[in-house]
Amino acid sequence: MRKGSLTFVAAIAVLAGVSFAWMRIDALGSDSPLPTSSQLTQALTSAPSVGGDAGGLFHGSRMWAAIVDRSGDVVLAVTSTSDSTQVWPGSEAIAKSKAYTANAFSLDSLALSTAQLYTFTQPGHSLFTLGQSNLALPNTGSAKRYTTGLITFGGGVPLYKNGKIIGGLGISGDTASCDHEIAKRVRDILGLNPPGGSLVDDISYSSVDGASVFTHPLSLNTWRNGIFIGNELPASGY
Repeated sequence: MRKGSLTFVAAIAVLAGVSFAWMRIDALGSDSPLPTSSQLTQALTSAPSVGGDAGGLFHGSRMWAAIVDRSGDVVLAVTSTSDSTQVWPGSEAIAKSKAYTANAFSLDSLALSTAQLYTFTQPGHSLFTLGQSNLALPNTGSAKRYTTGLITFGGGVPLYKNGKIIGGLGISGDTASCDHEIAKRVRDILGLNPPGGSLVDDISYSSVDGASVFTHPLSLNTWRNGIFIGNELPASGY
């Protein structure tokens, strides 16, 4: 699609009240390694029934999924329900931010899920205040960069094709741990795993895996790979 045609499509989308991000997938062309809307939706709806219980509040049944390309542009966003109002509205932006983050900090040789960034960004750790880098990027070349924020808890994973990173996937709509479970299942269903396999950037918990800089806290009704792990600790001191 030529630049002029793409600009016209964007203008029509704005007039119709449709986010331009939803239109980008058509502009990528049939040779894009990223999934189509129907492929992503099918993977998202089938993920809760693959690999055991996903845990959380809704067991992965009420999700937003978003994909960014390697440039970080949001190209696709879908819900697992036919009625998108029955998924938390706030989860749309979170899913996009998770996709952006997973892509932004992963390489061909290193897949980092957003779950693995959690401890790094806590007070006293080396990437504390990373979220303050959530600034809009300037226009680059002939295309606008539609940036999102950074999310450093479970639900975002990088996407790979033939050993090369091609973008990121973000899932949101449940607990952080459940979001991660669904994200890795969707990526696996789509056949877009990193070179090290589907679990190379899996979530870890200090209660079962030992403390590390990659660890993530438990969520409500936490399951991992079909095994119940535990529950988020109750509040203390307030």
